[in-house]
Amino acid sequence: MGLGQTSSNRQANTILTVAAPKELMDGQGKPIIGYFDGPVSDLALDKFAYFNEMDKPVSSLKKHFHFKQFQFVSLVTPRYLIGVAIADIRYIGSAFCYLYDISKNQITETSWLKPPGMGYQMEPSPMSGDAKISSAKGNIEFSLRKGVWHLAISTKSIEAELELESPPLSLPISLCTPTGYSGWTYTQKHNGLKAKGKLTVHDEPQPLNQALAGYDFSAGYMRRETSWRWASINAHTQDGIIGLNLAAGVNETGACENVFWVNGERHLLGAVHFKFTRDGGSAESKPAASWRIYSDNGQIALSFQPQNCRSEKLNLWLLKSNFRQYVGHYSGHIIDNLGNKHTLHNVLGLTEDHFARW
Repeated sequence: MGLGQTSSNRQANTILTVAAPKELMDGQGKPIIGYFDGPVSDLALDKFAYFNEMDKPVSSLKKHFHFKQFQFVSLVTPRYLIGVAIADIRYIGSAFCYLYDISKNQITETSWLKPPGMGYQMEPSPMSGDAKISSAKGNIEFSLRKGVWHLAISTKSIEAELELESPPLSLPISLCTPTGYSGWTYTQKHNGLKAKGKLTVHDEPQPLNQALAGYDFSAGYMRRETSWRWASINAHTQDGIIGLNLAAGVNETGACENVFWVNGERHLLGAVHFKFTRDGGSAESKPAASWRIYSDNGQIALSFQPQNCRSEKLNLWLLKSNFRQYVGHYSGHIIDNLGNKHTLHNVLGLTEDHFARW
């Protein structure tokens, strides 16, 4: 990666942020909308005044079942990339943990699918609580303690006890946006984090001195039918550690969740476009078609070359999911909000294409 700065490419950051409220709901039971400087402690779901399309209060049963949440952590080491997710869509609980062997270009995974409220647990707080799922296949757990993420994995291939450590004064992106006619979505993400603790893959201890991680906490009253595209990078470069999160589809009612971290410094970005060819996306197909991810103002201009794919299709009558998460390499450039141009060449990262009816 190269780094340069000229007055002609200087970018103006016009995105305004406010201090994170302790509770997401205001005194009238409405979500506080905007970008926050830090995590929200409590989503205050019990205080949310939820109305249907005809302005009638929603029943407590529907209010329970319309709430969705998911949490995800990606971990990158020189030898492996690991993706771990837990989702609670009320009607069902699901999770996956996959291991990508970089040199072999090979994915192995464990997945879970649970009936409502059985064998899994999630708590709707970005600051504290546990999310876990377990079975004879193994178990995974996210523990949030005062905003610090802890990850535990126990599967056939992976044993891990990790803590994700952010650079001093580094901020996540956290925002709340209106969703649909009367819903909302809260998203909190942080990339470019260091991982410390213990990691064993195939009974072989892995060094963590170069390990980087990112997390995703998303929750709210999302659209019944939704889709998104997503891009993520956690990487060491000659200028330090970078993290990138780009998305299109969910948080786009006057705001977006796009952000670039350079050695922990957060640069909030504007909207981006994703251009790619949608295909079957099976791991065996190893799709070769590249993606183009770019912004209209030239601040983001990236290509992504997929190498492998973790995919899943579920058609459960009322519920549907078409999920594809690709591992591959990024090239191109990102201009931060100080005008510095960061050039990427074959940097490992992720993209995702997901349709959900839930």
